[in-house]
Amino acid sequence: MVIGIDVYHDKSKGRSVGGFVASVNTSSTRWYSRVCFQLPGQELMDGLCTCFTASLRKYHDVNNCLPDRIVVFRDGVGDGQMKIVEEYEVEQLQKCFLTFSPDYKPKMSVVVVQKRINTRLLQVQNGSQFDNPAPGAILDHTVTRVGWYDFFLVSQHVRQGTVSPTHYVVVYDNSNFKPDYMQRLTYKMTHLYYNWPGTIRVPAPCQYAHKLAFLVGQSIHKDPSLDLADKLFFL
Repeated sequence: MVIGIDVYHDKSKGRSVGGFVASVNTSSTRWYSRVCFQLPGQELMDGLCTCFTASLRKYHDVNNCLPDRIVVFRDGVGDGQMKIVEEYEVEQLQKCFLTFSPDYKPKMSVVVVQKRINTRLLQVQNGSQFDNPAPGAILDHTVTRVGWYDFFLVSQHVRQGTVSPTHYVVVYDNSNFKPDYMQRLTYKMTHLYYNWPGTIRVPAPCQYAHKLAFLVGQSIHKDPSLDLADKLFFL
């Protein structure tokens, strides 16, 4: 199961909307979405447990089993909130497993996605010329943070200007994925956004969660009907 989480801050109503989107099949082509409302300006999600439990139930309805591995892509978290996400949101997610069975302990990874960074990557060609790296380029050494499990990924192609990489920080991981596998999965997820024929800058579930939270916070201002939860109505 692959999950995307994002938060939209609705200034007109004075509250924030959390978007939660999870895949419900093994090929990550069907998605289940929920929203939760919280205090104005609040980035950390309180209603994660409700959304996550509903997504696990939907996954069980479709596949007649619960997922063995779960990868969560969390968008919109700054450097100063990494520790809080690791201690607060991960704990919420793990509590949901107990509602199904005390023995249900799937492997889980939580990855924070950061788009608004100043880092730029360039590729040297012919010894002196600089060019944008090709889509799929990874940098996971030298300029990464000390003590963090993080990497930079260039997933999209740009026709002019300098390409902006996306910074991924793995704040929690008990799935024993090799770094290569995590990086490859992240890059493949950028191909699965239905509104664009190529790759996008963040994994598809992150963009789905952003679109969902934006639509609900900007226009609907209430919980969407549960009949729409398994449809991508927000695209």
